[in-house]
Amino acid sequence: MAWRFPDKYRDEGLLLLRIGIGVMFVVHGLPKLIGGPAKWEQVGRAMVYLGVDFLPTFWGFCAATTETVGGLFLLLGLFFRPACLLLAFTMTVAANMHFGRGDGLLGASHAIESCILFLSLFLIGPGSYRLRK
Repeated sequence: MAWRFPDKYRDEGLLLLRIGIGVMFVVHGLPKLIGGPAKWEQVGRAMVYLGVDFLPTFWGFCAATTETVGGLFLLLGLFFRPACLLLAFTMTVAANMHFGRGDGLLGASHAIESCILFLSLFLIGPGSYRLRK
């Protein structure tokens, strides 16, 4: 019975999760985004591990934008589900890059965990506290 007490704070817990993860992805993605074309090309080379070897600057810009803007949308609850799908895809590419480099499961673990988190949040939804319904 005591374990049911937190049930009434489900939306607050989801808000805390969204804000925390959202802020961290903005912090993680912003340096890539403001890094300019040289940084975007470096990030975009991760697509090679999926067999995509063209337009690395474009793909890197997409990844940096997804991490930054997607993190912002996540914490605001705005365009929540599309943001979660884009973030999950970005983390899938990151995990594949780590495996392709030979980093193994430990090297790819952050990206895998994030992908699982974003897919779960996609299914759960943003909760009651959000900017857009």
